[in-house]
Amino acid sequence: MKTTLEIPDAIFRRAKSVAAERGIPFRQFVTEAVQDKLKAPPRSAAKPWMKTFGKLRHLHKETARISRIIDEEFDQIEAEDRQ
Repeated sequence: MKTTLEIPDAIFRRAKSVAAERGIPFRQFVTEAVQDKLKAPPRSAAKPWMKTFGKLRHLHKETARISRIIDEEFDQIEAEDRQ
């Protein structure tokens, strides 16, 4: 299948150069690179601790609300200190 890709110039030149060094057509080089990428485990599998970060997203509004309350209280305390 034919397709059009936009590849940054520096990456294109490096890939073309490596393909030439290996004595393979650029088309084959790109195909092999995509195949390798598809075989690789997902990034989240490489960092299992990252899975938990998204689980607290539902607390964002509550965290913002608590931060506002804390800021308001500190503003009152600072006002009292100035008197």
